[in-house]
Amino acid sequence: MSDWPTHALSELVQLETGKREKGGGKSSGEILSLGGEHITDSGQLLTEAKQKYISRDFYENLKQGRINDGDVLMVKDGATTGKTAWVEKCDQPLAVNEHVFILRTDAPDQLCNGFLYFFLISDSGQGQIKKRFHGLIGGVTRPDVFSLKLQLAPLPEQKKIAHILSTVQRAIEAQERIIQTTTELKKALMHKLFTEGLRNEPQKQTEIGPVPESWEVVDLGDVINLFAGYAFKSAEGVSESHTQLLRMGNLYQNTLDLTRSPIFYPDSFAEAHKRFVLNEGDLVMSLTGTSGKEDYGFTVRIPKTDKTLLLNQRVTRIDVTDNRLQKDFAHHFLLSRKFLDYLYPTAKGMKQANLSTNAMKKLKVFLPDEVEQLEIATCFKSLDQKVVVAGRKVAALQDLFRTLHHELMTAKTRVHELQLHEIAN
Repeated sequence: MSDWPTHALSELVQLETGKREKGGGKSSGEILSLGGEHITDSGQLLTEAKQKYISRDFYENLKQGRINDGDVLMVKDGATTGKTAWVEKCDQPLAVNEHVFILRTDAPDQLCNGFLYFFLISDSGQGQIKKRFHGLIGGVTRPDVFSLKLQLAPLPEQKKIAHILSTVQRAIEAQERIIQTTTELKKALMHKLFTEGLRNEPQKQTEIGPVPESWEVVDLGDVINLFAGYAFKSAEGVSESHTQLLRMGNLYQNTLDLTRSPIFYPDSFAEAHKRFVLNEGDLVMSLTGTSGKEDYGFTVRIPKTDKTLLLNQRVTRIDVTDNRLQKDFAHHFLLSRKFLDYLYPTAKGMKQANLSTNAMKKLKVFLPDEVEQLEIATCFKSLDQKVVVAGRKVAALQDLFRTLHHELMTAKTRVHELQLHEIAN
């Protein structure tokens, strides 16, 4: 990168900050005023979150703080100092409040705003911002930002770098939207199908609300068994093995994550405690969380894994014991609001919420016929698979972005060396 000259931002950018309207920040009004909470960690702008407004008169009289096409926004104080977004296209009147800087190039023949944005979110940019973080509240000042130094690629290369990186970012955002909309669709579909079914039948009232007339409603304990985990001794743990303890935290948000605070035991435990070894396809649920929060009651179906998993205390294995209930249908029922709205009120405890397996067995579950259970479960599984595929694409694109961002911004790879059609695909 020796052929890229170094400049201070004071030589290249204009810097503005917003202003708070007296009595402004209302939840309704004419012009959105954006703060740090509207900028995501990935640099997206959330204009629909925590909406705060200023009047049009105040906006029209602002000398600084109005957002234009191409502006770069950076949080200037608080815990999220340095969080940055690039507004490539501003489709509505927007302003920033006093907690956000607007940066825009003052030397368009030397610096493009896109390259400025990707510098600010780079390791170099964020590292420099962190070094300048100071004050009682904590943040950076105008002189701090002006003192940041970047190495400047030729303008045509800057524009190509910004185009390539923003293309990958948009691809990530597209996959994230697929995940969000599919997740929302599944929630709506669960409510509909667990209330109306698939056969357009007349409904009957039950203890858990209306269901189709043909559906049988029974106690959960009539069709499942809840097998409690074991209190393995922490002193017997080892630093690494193929035998891992499945803890409540590994089931967070109904997803198996074995990287969260892993605890391992000797591989001999798989034989010594074989009653507590989990198998592929087992259903498990976390039983303890925080009172007033829904951070427990998570249900996961164990996928194929190269680890031997041991069932920990306060995690229960859910065994289907009646062939009238299919496991896939049971899994999605346990994830539904229909079930959770009856589950959470059974928890006991002031600060720590604890679910009782005996109380759970008294909750109701409904039983469509075998064919309808299969069809309903298949609907949900297809949506789950769509989320999984999109999630894998997000992970792959994020890896690609990190690599390209580092390589291009440090000139380890030059844009003319890239196969652009491969990136597009």
